[in-house]
Amino acid sequence: MKPVRIILFAPGSKERVMTKALESGADAVLLDLEDSVPIAAKAEARALVAQVIDGVAAAGTGRVGPAIFVRTNSAASGLLDDDLAAIVRPGLDAIFVPKVESVSEVQHTASTLERLEAAHGIKSGTVEIVLMIESALGVYRCFDLINASPRVATTCIGVAQDGDLQTDLGCSWSIEGTELLYARSKVLLDTRAAGKAWPLDGVYSNLNDEAGLIQDSRLSARLGYVGRTVIHPKQIAPVRQAYAVPAAEVAYYQKVVSEFEAVEKTGTAAITVDGKLVDYAMYQRARRVLDLAKLDR
Repeated sequence: MKPVRIILFAPGSKERVMTKALESGADAVLLDLEDSVPIAAKAEARALVAQVIDGVAAAGTGRVGPAIFVRTNSAASGLLDDDLAAIVRPGLDAIFVPKVESVSEVQHTASTLERLEAAHGIKSGTVEIVLMIESALGVYRCFDLINASPRVATTCIGVAQDGDLQTDLGCSWSIEGTELLYARSKVLLDTRAAGKAWPLDGVYSNLNDEAGLIQDSRLSARLGYVGRTVIHPKQIAPVRQAYAVPAAEVAYYQKVVSEFEAVEKTGTAAITVDGKLVDYAMYQRARRVLDLAKLDR
Protein backbone atom coordinates (compact mmCIF):
# COMPACT_ATOMS: atom_id res chain seq x y z
CA MET A 1 0.00 0.00 0.00
CA LYS A 2 1.16 3.51 -0.79
CA PRO A 3 1.83 5.17 2.59
CA VAL A 4 -0.77 7.76 3.56
CA ARG A 5 -1.16 10.28 6.38
CA ILE A 6 -4.75 11.42 5.96
CA ILE A 7 -7.77 9.51 4.71
CA LEU A 8 -10.96 11.53 4.29
CA PHE A 9 -14.32 9.81 4.75
CA ALA A 10 -17.08 10.62 2.24
CA PRO A 11 -20.61 9.17 2.49
CA GLY A 12 -21.30 6.86 -0.45
CA SER A 13 -24.86 8.14 -0.70
CA LYS A 14 -23.77 11.74 -1.40
CA GLU A 15 -22.30 12.13 -4.86
CA ARG A 16 -21.39 15.80 -4.46
CA VAL A 17 -19.54 15.19 -1.19
CA MET A 18 -17.55 12.35 -2.74
CA THR A 19 -16.60 14.52 -5.70
CA LYS A 20 -15.45 17.34 -3.42
CA ALA A 21 -13.47 14.89 -1.29
CA LEU A 22 -11.39 13.98 -4.34
CA GLU A 23 -10.27 17.61 -4.48
CA SER A 24 -9.69 18.04 -0.72
CA GLY A 25 -5.95 17.48 -0.59
CA ALA A 26 -6.27 14.31 1.48
CA ASP A 27 -3.84 11.50 0.66
CA ALA A 28 -6.74 9.10 0.19
CA VAL A 29 -10.52 9.25 0.05
CA LEU A 30 -12.59 6.63 1.86
CA LEU A 31 -15.96 6.27 0.16
CA ASP A 32 -18.29 4.92 2.81
CA LEU A 33 -20.96 2.26 2.39
CA GLU A 34 -21.33 1.52 6.10
CA ASP A 35 -22.42 3.74 8.99
CA SER A 36 -23.00 6.98 7.06
CA VAL A 37 -25.42 5.30 4.64
CA PRO A 38 -29.02 4.47 5.69
CA ILE A 39 -30.06 0.84 5.19
CA ALA A 40 -32.62 1.83 2.59
CA ALA A 41 -29.97 3.68 0.56
CA LYS A 42 -27.31 0.94 0.43
CA ALA A 43 -28.02 -0.18 -3.16
CA GLU A 44 -28.07 3.39 -4.45
CA ALA A 45 -24.84 4.18 -2.59
CA ARG A 46 -23.09 1.20 -4.17
CA ALA A 47 -24.03 2.47 -7.62
CA LEU A 48 -22.81 6.00 -6.81
CA VAL A 49 -19.52 4.74 -5.39
CA ALA A 50 -18.98 2.57 -8.47
CA GLN A 51 -19.61 5.62 -10.63
CA VAL A 52 -17.00 7.65 -8.74
CA ILE A 53 -14.45 4.85 -9.05
CA ASP A 54 -15.13 4.59 -12.78
CA GLY A 55 -14.52 8.31 -13.09
CA VAL A 56 -11.17 7.98 -11.37
CA ALA A 57 -10.20 5.01 -13.54
CA ALA A 58 -11.07 6.99 -16.66
CA ALA A 59 -8.39 9.52 -15.73
CA GLY A 60 -5.75 6.85 -16.42
CA THR A 61 -2.85 5.37 -14.54
CA GLY A 62 -0.88 8.61 -14.60
CA ARG A 63 -3.55 10.54 -12.74
CA VAL A 64 -2.62 12.84 -9.89
CA GLY A 65 -4.97 12.55 -6.94
CA PRO A 66 -5.82 10.66 -3.78
CA ALA A 67 -5.85 6.90 -3.45
CA ILE A 68 -9.37 5.47 -3.64
CA PHE A 69 -10.57 3.33 -0.76
CA VAL A 70 -14.06 2.06 0.10
CA ARG A 71 -15.37 1.15 3.54
CA THR A 72 -17.68 -1.79 3.01
CA ASN A 73 -20.26 -3.11 5.40
CA SER A 74 -19.08 -5.79 7.80
CA ALA A 75 -19.22 -9.51 7.05
CA ALA A 76 -21.68 -9.93 9.92
CA SER A 77 -24.11 -7.50 8.28
CA GLY A 78 -24.71 -9.84 5.34
CA LEU A 79 -24.07 -6.93 2.96
CA LEU A 80 -20.34 -7.39 2.30
CA ASP A 81 -20.59 -9.63 -0.77
CA ASP A 82 -23.04 -7.28 -2.48
CA ASP A 83 -20.74 -4.35 -1.68
CA LEU A 84 -17.74 -6.10 -3.20
CA ALA A 85 -19.65 -7.15 -6.32
CA ALA A 86 -20.56 -3.52 -6.96
CA ILE A 87 -17.29 -1.73 -6.20
CA VAL A 88 -14.43 -4.03 -7.26
CA ARG A 89 -13.39 -2.48 -10.55
CA PRO A 90 -10.38 -0.67 -12.04
CA GLY A 91 -9.55 2.42 -9.99
CA LEU A 92 -10.16 0.88 -6.56
CA ASP A 93 -7.01 0.69 -4.43
CA ALA A 94 -8.22 -0.89 -1.20
CA ILE A 95 -11.22 -1.74 0.93
CA PHE A 96 -11.60 -1.00 4.63
CA VAL A 97 -13.52 -3.86 6.25
CA PRO A 98 -15.18 -2.83 9.53
CA LYS A 99 -15.61 -4.81 12.73
CA VAL A 100 -13.37 -7.69 11.63
CA GLU A 101 -13.18 -10.45 14.25
CA SER A 102 -12.36 -13.76 12.55
CA VAL A 103 -9.74 -15.22 10.25
CA SER A 104 -12.50 -16.77 8.14
CA GLU A 105 -13.97 -13.31 7.43
CA VAL A 106 -10.62 -12.08 6.15
CA GLN A 107 -10.04 -15.17 4.04
CA HIS A 108 -13.53 -15.04 2.55
CA THR A 109 -13.06 -11.37 1.69
CA ALA A 110 -9.69 -12.08 0.09
CA SER A 111 -11.02 -14.96 -2.03
CA THR A 112 -13.97 -12.86 -3.16
CA LEU A 113 -11.61 -10.08 -4.22
CA GLU A 114 -9.52 -12.60 -6.15
CA ARG A 115 -12.57 -13.82 -8.05
CA LEU A 116 -13.86 -10.34 -8.80
CA GLU A 117 -10.47 -9.07 -9.94
CA ALA A 118 -10.28 -11.94 -12.42
CA ALA A 119 -13.79 -11.19 -13.66
CA HIS A 120 -12.90 -7.53 -14.30
CA GLY A 121 -9.48 -8.14 -15.82
CA ILE A 122 -7.68 -6.61 -12.82
CA LYS A 123 -4.23 -7.85 -11.84
CA SER A 124 -4.43 -10.27 -8.92
CA GLY A 125 -3.74 -8.61 -5.57
CA THR A 126 -4.44 -5.07 -6.76
CA VAL A 127 -7.23 -4.40 -4.26
CA GLU A 128 -5.74 -4.50 -0.77
CA ILE A 129 -7.52 -4.97 2.55
CA VAL A 130 -7.35 -2.68 5.57
CA LEU A 131 -8.74 -4.27 8.72
CA MET A 132 -10.80 -1.95 10.90
CA ILE A 133 -10.29 -3.11 14.49
CA GLU A 134 -13.39 -2.01 16.40
CA SER A 135 -14.13 -4.60 19.08
CA ALA A 136 -12.49 -6.29 22.04
CA LEU A 137 -12.31 -9.56 20.09
CA GLY A 138 -10.78 -7.77 17.11
CA VAL A 139 -8.08 -6.27 19.32
CA TYR A 140 -7.43 -9.65 20.97
CA ARG A 141 -7.10 -11.49 17.62
CA CYS A 142 -5.44 -8.68 15.69
CA PHE A 143 -2.14 -10.43 14.83
CA ASP A 144 -3.91 -13.53 13.49
CA LEU A 145 -6.34 -11.40 11.49
CA ILE A 146 -3.51 -9.54 9.78
CA ASN A 147 -1.78 -12.79 8.87
CA ALA A 148 -4.96 -14.35 7.49
CA SER A 149 -4.20 -13.08 3.97
CA PRO A 150 -1.31 -11.46 2.07
CA ARG A 151 -3.85 -8.90 0.85
CA VAL A 152 -4.01 -7.32 4.29
CA ALA A 153 -2.01 -4.11 3.95
CA THR A 154 -2.48 -2.66 7.42
CA THR A 155 -4.95 -1.96 10.22
CA CYS A 156 -7.07 1.00 11.28
CA ILE A 157 -8.19 1.08 14.90
CA GLY A 158 -11.55 2.64 15.79
CA VAL A 159 -10.90 5.10 18.61
CA ALA A 160 -13.77 7.56 18.15
CA GLN A 161 -15.52 8.80 21.26
CA ASP A 162 -18.71 6.75 21.79
CA GLY A 163 -17.64 4.51 18.91
CA ASP A 164 -17.87 0.75 18.55
CA LEU A 165 -14.63 -0.07 20.36
CA GLN A 166 -15.33 2.12 23.36
CA THR A 167 -18.83 0.69 23.58
CA ASP A 168 -17.59 -2.89 23.39
CA LEU A 169 -14.88 -2.32 26.00
CA GLY A 170 -17.30 -0.51 28.31
CA CYS A 171 -14.65 2.08 29.09
CA SER A 172 -14.78 5.85 29.37
CA TRP A 173 -13.11 8.22 26.91
CA SER A 174 -10.79 11.13 27.63
CA ILE A 175 -8.55 13.43 25.66
CA GLU A 176 -5.58 12.00 27.59
CA GLY A 177 -6.31 8.67 25.90
CA THR A 178 -5.68 6.52 28.97
CA GLU A 179 -8.75 4.32 28.56
CA LEU A 180 -7.92 3.20 25.01
CA LEU A 181 -4.14 3.22 25.37
CA TYR A 182 -3.78 -0.55 25.73
CA ALA A 183 -5.98 -1.28 22.70
CA ARG A 184 -4.17 1.33 20.62
CA SER A 185 -0.79 -0.02 21.67
CA LYS A 186 -1.67 -3.67 21.09
CA VAL A 187 -3.07 -3.08 17.60
CA LEU A 188 0.02 -1.09 16.69
CA LEU A 189 2.34 -3.76 18.11
CA ASP A 190 0.51 -6.56 16.29
CA THR A 191 0.53 -4.59 13.04
CA ARG A 192 4.27 -3.96 13.24
CA ALA A 193 4.97 -7.54 14.36
CA ALA A 194 3.09 -8.77 11.29
CA GLY A 195 5.41 -6.72 9.11
CA LYS A 196 3.01 -3.94 8.17
CA ALA A 197 4.70 -0.55 8.18
CA TRP A 198 1.79 1.89 8.09
CA PRO A 199 -0.66 1.43 11.02
CA LEU A 200 -3.55 3.89 10.88
CA ASP A 201 -5.58 5.51 13.64
CA GLY A 202 -9.30 6.20 13.54
CA VAL A 203 -11.40 9.34 13.53
CA TYR A 204 -11.62 12.13 16.07
CA SER A 205 -15.33 12.80 16.07
CA ASN A 206 -15.60 16.30 17.61
CA LEU A 207 -15.46 18.62 14.60
CA ASN A 208 -15.41 21.74 16.78
CA ASP A 209 -12.42 20.72 18.90
CA GLU A 210 -9.32 21.39 16.82
CA ALA A 211 -7.09 21.56 19.90
CA GLY A 212 -8.29 18.12 20.99
CA LEU A 213 -7.81 16.77 17.47
CA ILE A 214 -4.20 17.95 17.45
CA GLN A 215 -3.52 16.64 20.96
CA ASP A 216 -4.98 13.22 20.16
CA SER A 217 -3.13 13.06 16.83
CA ARG A 218 0.18 13.89 18.50
CA LEU A 219 -0.39 11.09 21.01
CA SER A 220 -1.18 8.77 18.11
CA ALA A 221 2.01 9.78 16.31
CA ARG A 222 4.10 9.27 19.45
CA LEU A 223 2.71 5.75 19.78
CA GLY A 224 3.81 4.97 16.23
CA TYR A 225 0.73 5.50 14.07
CA VAL A 226 1.55 7.17 10.76
CA GLY A 227 -1.81 8.81 10.05
CA ARG A 228 -5.53 8.61 10.58
CA THR A 229 -8.98 8.84 9.06
CA VAL A 230 -10.77 12.20 9.22
CA ILE A 231 -14.43 13.09 8.75
CA HIS A 232 -14.23 16.66 7.40
CA PRO A 233 -11.82 18.56 5.14
CA LYS A 234 -11.18 21.10 7.91
CA GLN A 235 -9.44 18.36 9.90
CA ILE A 236 -6.86 17.73 7.16
CA ALA A 237 -4.43 20.58 7.89
CA PRO A 238 -4.34 20.15 11.70
CA VAL A 239 -3.85 16.39 11.38
CA ARG A 240 -1.11 16.78 8.79
CA GLN A 241 0.68 19.22 11.09
CA ALA A 242 0.29 16.96 14.13
CA TYR A 243 1.76 13.88 12.42
CA ALA A 244 4.57 15.70 10.61
CA VAL A 245 8.08 14.85 11.76
CA PRO A 246 9.48 18.05 13.37
CA ALA A 247 12.10 19.83 11.30
CA ALA A 248 14.63 19.57 14.14
CA GLU A 249 14.25 15.77 14.17
CA VAL A 250 14.67 15.59 10.40
CA ALA A 251 17.86 17.64 10.59
CA TYR A 252 19.27 15.52 13.43
CA TYR A 253 18.52 12.20 11.75
CA GLN A 254 19.95 13.42 8.44
CA LYS A 255 23.13 14.19 10.36
CA VAL A 256 23.06 10.74 11.98
CA VAL A 257 22.77 9.00 8.61
CA SER A 258 25.43 11.13 6.98
CA GLU A 259 28.02 10.83 9.76
CA PHE A 260 27.39 7.14 10.47
CA GLU A 261 27.66 6.15 6.80
CA ALA A 262 30.90 8.12 6.51
CA VAL A 263 32.59 6.37 9.44
CA GLU A 264 31.16 2.95 8.59
CA LYS A 265 33.28 3.03 5.43
CA THR A 266 36.36 3.26 7.65
CA GLY A 267 35.36 0.20 9.68
CA THR A 268 33.68 1.98 12.58
CA ALA A 269 30.14 1.17 13.77
CA ALA A 270 29.76 3.27 16.91
CA ILE A 271 30.07 7.07 17.11
CA THR A 272 28.50 10.00 18.90
CA VAL A 273 26.34 12.60 17.20
CA ASP A 274 25.47 15.68 19.22
CA GLY A 275 26.63 13.81 22.31
CA LYS A 276 24.39 10.76 21.67
CA LEU A 277 25.55 7.22 20.96
CA VAL A 278 24.88 6.08 17.42
CA ASP A 279 25.36 2.48 16.33
CA TYR A 280 23.47 0.32 13.82
CA ALA A 281 20.27 0.39 15.89
CA MET A 282 20.18 4.20 16.01
CA TYR A 283 21.17 4.38 12.34
CA GLN A 284 18.21 2.18 11.38
CA ARG A 285 15.92 4.34 13.50
CA ALA A 286 17.21 7.43 11.68
CA ARG A 287 16.52 5.87 8.29
CA ARG A 288 12.98 4.95 9.31
CA VAL A 289 12.19 8.46 10.59
CA LEU A 290 13.52 10.02 7.39
CA ASP A 291 11.38 7.65 5.31
CA LEU A 292 8.38 8.70 7.36
CA ALA A 293 9.23 12.39 6.90
CA LYS A 294 8.91 11.95 3.12
CA LEU A 295 5.13 11.86 3.66
CA ASP A 296 5.29 15.50 4.82
CA ARG A 297 6.73 16.91 1.61
